[in-house]
Amino acid sequence: MIVQACINGARARDFHPRLPLDAQAMAGDAAACIAAGAAELHIHPRGAEWRESLSAVDETVLAVRRACPGTLVGVSTGAWIENDAERTRDAIAAWSEPPDYASVNLSEADAPAVMELLRLRTIGIEAGLASVADAERFVALAGHGRVLRILIEIDIQDFSAALDEAQGIAAVLERAEVRRPILLHGSDATVWPFVELAHRKRWSTRVGLEDGRTLPDGTVAKDNAAIVAAAVAVFRATPGPAPSA
Repeated sequence: MIVQACINGARARDFHPRLPLDAQAMAGDAAACIAAGAAELHIHPRGAEWRESLSAVDETVLAVRRACPGTLVGVSTGAWIENDAERTRDAIAAWSEPPDYASVNLSEADAPAVMELLRLRTIGIEAGLASVADAERFVALAGHGRVLRILIEIDIQDFSAALDEAQGIAAVLERAEVRRPILLHGSDATVWPFVELAHRKRWSTRVGLEDGRTLPDGTVAKDNAAIVAAAVAVFRATPGPAPSA
């Protein structure tokens, strides 16, 4: 069980005043999150005009590693970043400072090819499952057990519906006897209910400005480190009952 810090994602500049957008800002935020108790980092490198870019991975990963030596660093391979499958693959193949792992969204058409490329580069894979359909596609892939972990990542804002989807994904994985670590996370309204659920189920979770900007009491957090500290406090507490739908 770990708390992973997801420090920026695809959020726009005005989402939060402390959203880190360049390599040095991400490195500083990453160090603060590790000091607050995060075990790993998930970052979205930015290039010109703070746009997400897979070509910015080398500079950003190097800066983060210098600030957080020994910490595993992951990035996204989201299809929207380069908006072209060939450019996505070319960028990954060209990394000279590759991350320790990268997330791949099974909802995206090129996901199997991206996963195979990451394996060839010995980069760990976080298999992102946002729906039952994603989970069914994942378990049908040859070699699906050769991933670092499974991300159950739910964007649905109604908690009852989000919980149903998460449970459906977990059921598909269970039927297929997938025995990989699971990291559960929500977004915005569901961040904290899913942190609590992950803790109860002894799964990992992630928090940070990629997923939401509030603390458990609904107030806007000062920064990523404050969000991480709140999640770590949940994970250190005695597990309570599952959050109600």
